[in-house]
Amino acid sequence: MFSLDDLARTIALRAQASSEKSYTRSLLEKGPRGAAKKFGEEAVELVIAAVGQSDEALRAEAADVLYHLLVVLKSREVSLGDVLGELERRTTRSGHEEKASRAS
Repeated sequence: MFSLDDLARTIALRAQASSEKSYTRSLLEKGPRGAAKKFGEEAVELVIAAVGQSDEALRAEAADVLYHLLVVLKSREVSLGDVLGELERRTTRSGHEEKASRAS
């Protein structure tokens, strides 16, 4: 089964191609700000799909969001493993406790 690790590896490979051949590379050339802007656009499209479109549209937009999130991470050289490590660390306490700890 295809995984987020597979997607992260694909993004890393495509980051090495020319922007004429790789959409991923063209996003990365815009830097973190450009990659984040595109991610934000995709996130809005996901919200719209979640509240008023078909399951198929929601799946497609969710896939776009995951891809663009990983491109944002790549633009900052933050690994998926680091993000997963952060999520793992947070599972040691309840969501309410974890959120409260970030507020202080």
